[in-house]
Amino acid sequence: MKALTCAMLLCAALTAQNSAAPRTTSSVKTQILWEKLGIAIRDIDQHLDGVMGVAIQDLTTGEHFFLHEDELFAQASSIKITVLANLYLQAQQGKVKLNDLYTVQSSDLVPDSDIMNGLTPGVTRVTLRDLATMMVAVSDNSATNVLIDRLGMQNVNTMLDSLALTHTRLRRKMMDLQAAKEGRENISTPREMMQLLDAIYHGKVLNRESTAHFFKMLSTHKDSFIPRDLPPDLEIADKPGELEAVRNDSGIVFVEDRPYVICVMTAFLSNERDGEEAISKVSLATWRMFDRLSRATEYGRVVSPGNGTR
Repeated sequence: MKALTCAMLLCAALTAQNSAAPRTTSSVKTQILWEKLGIAIRDIDQHLDGVMGVAIQDLTTGEHFFLHEDELFAQASSIKITVLANLYLQAQQGKVKLNDLYTVQSSDLVPDSDIMNGLTPGVTRVTLRDLATMMVAVSDNSATNVLIDRLGMQNVNTMLDSLALTHTRLRRKMMDLQAAKEGRENISTPREMMQLLDAIYHGKVLNRESTAHFFKMLSTHKDSFIPRDLPPDLEIADKPGELEAVRNDSGIVFVEDRPYVICVMTAFLSNERDGEEAISKVSLATWRMFDRLSRATEYGRVVSPGNGTR
């Protein structure tokens, strides 16, 4: 029975890889690593009491792994990636300035706003860049809502339409429970969030300077699931999301010479902590593969500082 299960998992992983990006730059040995990564991820999925979707892409070769990649998931705070991208796009277009000042209003304040709720309404002035920092670093919902008002929800969605990301939608402000009850959830799929980050990385959304600033902002230290078990000095630009029965995290891990996109989304969780741990396990398994690929020769010999010459 165990052998049969392993065979089924291997077959599923091979099927996923058959729909992957071009293989022309990959060796058979590299493909075996991808297949084993697929087996590991599917095993994590099988042991999760909930639903998980995954999209991983090598930004160097275009190869990818998919699991339930086109399923729609509530994004929670991960949707703030789209708001941040549109902020830098509108700043690049001259529609707003990152240094534009805004006076905090009491009407702006909503729950889960660790910074904004401590500011003095009618007195404290912050820049749009300040608001973006709050949105990314501590997922401040009030700061996010101010940015959504300044940018325009439709403008965010128009940007997504221009990238053919038709299933990714900003449909409500943060903590708008009535909109959520009416089904106006902020949504995306693992594939589309991967495509958004890939497009930004490859300069299809922002110019070089704005792209660099975008990823610097998104790399602001935060408590999230993708980096949890990875080396602390590794640059990771991600944004997690949390709702009841939902845990997500999407971002780019900047492994030297081998950066990759990773988007892991979970729903229908019986235990949210299990969802967080599943995301971290997928992230660790993925990093281990890319770390080896980044340091290995074509023959699979990994070259690290201090290695002997034998």
